[in-house]
Amino acid sequence: MRLYPKLIPGIAREIVDRLTKDSDIEVEPLRVGDAEMDLAAIMKEYLAAEERVNQATREALERRGYDQTKFTQVKREMADVRGFKMGDEGVEYIIGQMIEFLMVSRNVEEVYAEDNVLRKKIHGVMRRHLEIDEEVDREVRARLKHLQEGTAVWDVEYQKVVDQIRRARGLI
Repeated sequence: MRLYPKLIPGIAREIVDRLTKDSDIEVEPLRVGDAEMDLAAIMKEYLAAEERVNQATREALERRGYDQTKFTQVKREMADVRGFKMGDEGVEYIIGQMIEFLMVSRNVEEVYAEDNVLRKKIHGVMRRHLEIDEEVDREVRARLKHLQEGTAVWDVEYQKVVDQIRRARGLI
């Protein structure tokens, strides 16, 4: 799962909208935009922290003389050292931060739902937006079924089509 910066405002908007429509939270109409921006800020800070981990990973690869094939392994090490949560743990971390925000925010009048209810609803919204890479992969594979997977031609075409679809969907 990947969090795209361009999707963040829509995710935040959908979370606030869903929680207010379900009467899980109460937000003054004039403060809805502020509440959305606060949720977006949580996701943006997560991406900034991830970029710091990525930068530390690139520096560690260079220091150790490793090539890019070890990036994921070294990134896990860097994330562990920094206490940074990745993957599904990262999504759970973001959701936890959002729930904390809802409890203390000046922009949220009242929270009526239990944490587990909020967590489930926020997770559902985020999952829909974060599974976009799987959708892109399925679409690319459908377009490239005439090529043999694992060949150099397939690898080049795969990346080219992935970029085209991401651009078309406004992800990059």
